[in-house]
Amino acid sequence: MNEIILGSHSPRRVEIMNYFSLPFRQVASHFDEDSIPYAGDAKKLARELALGKIKVLANEYPNDTIITADTVVAIDGMSLGKPSNEAESRDMLVRLSGRWHSVITAVASYRDGKFFCFDEETRVLCNNATPDEIHRYMTIHALYDKAGGYAIQKSGSILVQRIDGCYYNVLGLPINTLRVALKEVGIDLWDYIKELA
Repeated sequence: MNEIILGSHSPRRVEIMNYFSLPFRQVASHFDEDSIPYAGDAKKLARELALGKIKVLANEYPNDTIITADTVVAIDGMSLGKPSNEAESRDMLVRLSGRWHSVITAVASYRDGKFFCFDEETRVLCNNATPDEIHRYMTIHALYDKAGGYAIQKSGSILVQRIDGCYYNVLGLPINTLRVALKEVGIDLWDYIKELA
């Protein structure tokens, strides 16, 4: 089998990949995410970003199998990317407070010159959070590397009241969608399940 590359710098995606015994190497893609403007379709944006990342890596590693992913948070017809500063992070958390939003992750795969891409959507309802609670959350979790400015795992879960859909999608790598994308490039994730620790 040729080498499998996870084209991501995300430690959460690495953690999820490590649920399985599939060997892989982590390589960050240098695709410019700002080169894809948001045109009102969050699923299309997620897919274009995941494919943009994988095409850059396919040029560098044409003989390997590559997986990439991109997560988009959407609300009010807007895409909430990664906040660039404290004020932007606060604005995102205020907008999400007490409301449903969509988290869409696109997973792309590549092998032998062929590209595949699939997406998953999860609906998330955030708790109503007071300005003080948002401030306390931001003090503990300065999340400038997360779409929407929040993380669902660990104590970040205090923001979330309910989810409708895949939890791992909100983490950034939906396992079922990963399974489908890998199947397209000849890898059956069922062959790599591990014993529970």
